[in-house]
Amino acid sequence: MIAIDLGSNTIRFIEFDGTVWGKSFEKIVRTAESLHQTRLIGVQAIGRIIAAIEEAKIHLDFAAHTVVAYTTAAMRMAENQTDAINAIEAATGIRFLIIDAQKEASLTLKAVRYRLDKLGIEPSAFVMADIGGGSTELISADHESVSSISINQGIVTLSESADTSGLLSEKIAAFKERIVSDTRKIENSSLVLTAGTPTTIAAYLNGMDYDHYDPRRINGFVLTLEGCYRVYEQLLSMDEATRRRYVGVGRENLIMAGILMVTAIYEALGYTEAIIIDDGLREGIALDFFDR
Repeated sequence: MIAIDLGSNTIRFIEFDGTVWGKSFEKIVRTAESLHQTRLIGVQAIGRIIAAIEEAKIHLDFAAHTVVAYTTAAMRMAENQTDAINAIEAATGIRFLIIDAQKEASLTLKAVRYRLDKLGIEPSAFVMADIGGGSTELISADHESVSSISINQGIVTLSESADTSGLLSEKIAAFKERIVSDTRKIENSSLVLTAGTPTTIAAYLNGMDYDHYDPRRINGFVLTLEGCYRVYEQLLSMDEATRRRYVGVGRENLIMAGILMVTAIYEALGYTEAIIIDDGLREGIALDFFDR
């Protein structure tokens, strides 16, 4: 099967046969571009999504696989969600299902637990943060229970709203306050981070640029809060063209807000290091398809 995760910033594809992971592909499409202003998925964003799917068909054999395609925060918030999904299906043949924040968190948690097990990392309890383009999911899990919250702020929506209003520091402070007030804290737990921003930070610290990203070197990497601060300062000092080399086209400005969101999570919950996992919703969709 092919699992597709259409997020608020990136669309990600992967093949899976129930045991072995196959080819993968991803593209920055900025689904949530201008969403905070218009409440709509824009025509240009729809065009980028369609183009990304057609490009993915060059790399992956869609005809030979069942396709399961889910989409998340941006489509959840968009007033034209039905029209956008219909337009994408008409152009590509792929029908996306909008999933709620609870299912998104559950599938992401499934993928993260699967990868932690494969790595031989078995924290008795952990808090997992998944910073997307349009929302952030925070999950507290131990042997007894799992609880989650969804915050309607991601790197695209926060960056664009702060850019127009000049209130980035206030937005980050409010984000941190929400984490402090609503996240279930667990004593002696680990922090686990997934999604594009923490993996990009980890990749940079491992000497990788965007075109040479290797998830095998990222999964299980321990990222310190000090490392996050250092990467922020170094990326901030670069011109956009140089920064683009490390973070990807279309993320050269978004990544700065993303790193501030990552550090806010550490600071709000009192962690100084985190385990980085590349696997996320895309892999969770695939695992769920085979009931793994």
